[in-house]
Amino acid sequence: MMRKKITFIILVILALFMCFPVIFLLAGSFMSVDELTTYLGPVLSEKTKGYVTWGLLPSYPTIRAYVELLFDTPEFFVMFWNSVKIVFFSVGGQLIFGIPAAWGFSRYNFKFKRFLFTIYIVLMLMPFQVTMLSSYLVLDKLHLLNTHGSLILPAIFSTFSVFIMYRFFCNIPESIIESARIDGASEIKIFMKIGIPLGMPGIMSAVVLQFLEYWNLIEQPLTFLKDKALWPLSIYLPNITLENADIAFTASAVTLIAAIIVFFAGQSYLEQGIAASAVKE
Repeated sequence: MMRKKITFIILVILALFMCFPVIFLLAGSFMSVDELTTYLGPVLSEKTKGYVTWGLLPSYPTIRAYVELLFDTPEFFVMFWNSVKIVFFSVGGQLIFGIPAAWGFSRYNFKFKRFLFTIYIVLMLMPFQVTMLSSYLVLDKLHLLNTHGSLILPAIFSTFSVFIMYRFFCNIPESIIESARIDGASEIKIFMKIGIPLGMPGIMSAVVLQFLEYWNLIEQPLTFLKDKALWPLSIYLPNITLENADIAFTASAVTLIAAIIVFFAGQSYLEQGIAASAVKE
């Protein structure tokens, strides 16, 4: 009994430690510029000497930064809707092309299937820096540079979502598929009426993971977008100075809220998807 209590206390401490960045962010979003200057001056200003300090709670809470951000910062809304557009079309395109691809890999045998799926896995493991030059050249030929298409087109054919959904489709019992075929169901009907409903946890887990991925893009926009009016919200956040520290904290908090809502909405699906992706064939 004592061991369980000690384990529980340790886990709570670790959880609070992991949550501290979020607490730090939310507390900063309700602080005034003067208070943030006092805390962050040694880091963000060469004139201020000393060490950085921080308070878990604001001394004099204020929502002035929220009012200014939401009602008097048009560039925030431009970048916010840029992010929404990029995420919506990227994830939507992945579903249109990724779901049939994952179903095909999981339910049918065809020539070079294992070879093609291995290529999928290799592409999934490649970091952006490896494919950056080739992607830039291809997008340049397609005249998509400095457009949102330069981010959306590569995202649509992401292999990660295919991998997640593939594992879930593989877990659908073959007996169900054979029963549907015996009853005269076509392959398209089996896919629409059996595959998608039973594979929905994998589909939703892919949606959640890819939303979080493309909501926080930084390297790709900086590489492919020259016009700042096209930048997503993730590029707006790092520009922190003492003069706009309160706005930066608030913008980060608002951005975080969207990610938290999507995460908790699909948390159960996400857990199932991660578990399924770890199951060996």
